[in-house]
Amino acid sequence: MSGRFLVVGESLVDIVLPVDGPREDAVGGSPLNVAVGLARLDVPTTLVTLLGDDDLGRAVADHAHASDVLLSEGSVVVGRTTSTATAHLDEQHAATYDFDLVWDLPRQELPDEVRGVHVGSLGASLHPGRASVVDLVTRAAADDVFVSYDPNIRPFFLEDAEAAWRDVVEVGAAARLVKLSDEDLHVLRPDEDAEKVCRELLASEQTELVVLTRGPEGATAYALDAVVDVPAPPTDVVDTVGAGDSFMAAMLALLCDWGVVDGGAGKLSALDDDRLRMLVGGAVTAAAVTCSRRGANPPTRRELPTAWPAS
Repeated sequence: MSGRFLVVGESLVDIVLPVDGPREDAVGGSPLNVAVGLARLDVPTTLVTLLGDDDLGRAVADHAHASDVLLSEGSVVVGRTTSTATAHLDEQHAATYDFDLVWDLPRQELPDEVRGVHVGSLGASLHPGRASVVDLVTRAAADDVFVSYDPNIRPFFLEDAEAAWRDVVEVGAAARLVKLSDEDLHVLRPDEDAEKVCRELLASEQTELVVLTRGPEGATAYALDAVVDVPAPPTDVVDTVGAGDSFMAAMLALLCDWGVVDGGAGKLSALDDDRLRMLVGGAVTAAAVTCSRRGANPPTRRELPTAWPAS
């Protein structure tokens, strides 16, 4: 099907300041990583974000364009400062962080030819821009457009876990696919049964599948009448930066391949156990590739096994 996938959320530059040694900059932001991951898996993708017309903003834009991600009109704002997260490392390499991040996304129009909408992380939680994201996904769901959501909680910005959970439930209610991590649950719903919490999200009228990632233990898909566990493949881990974003992008790419995002509700909930296992297995394979190299570097199809997603 024609049309582009729309990813909405923050883009920023991570700045690492070691005690000894030069400053290191890395382009980041979970929604940006998902957009790049989708595009590298051959899904035409547009990113709705906010950047300055400064050197850091140009670095983010260049990174997106290198993977054929389009930036939506209005994503680059003249006179704006691009958001940063600065890590100050001590002699033991422990980090303390300073954030310079403003998320004030204006109301967005839903493109006529949009294939799906993905939102998450700070873009779906940080005020005042959160209101625009909630408005967008609510309208998308009402128009029967596929919506996915990854809370990707950032504890630094968390003031009230109960309020944050209510925010997650509100955005999740518009999404057919919700992906969250065991780390999210540890922050938001500590000491509660993971399946119980996932099924709370699954009880929403729109939501057809909830997928819980469990780091080195793999991931679990919760559907209305199914639970599918998939182990993570053996991996020589360099770091885990961006692994969850690669996982998300791979799931969305496979659902695009299979036509599940097209044609309205019900297709995701109709996937049988074997297809769910293939979906989650393909996602953990993509995440493992990211873990095997430094930084948020999602794979292309050529970098995945020939039989992907079956292997």
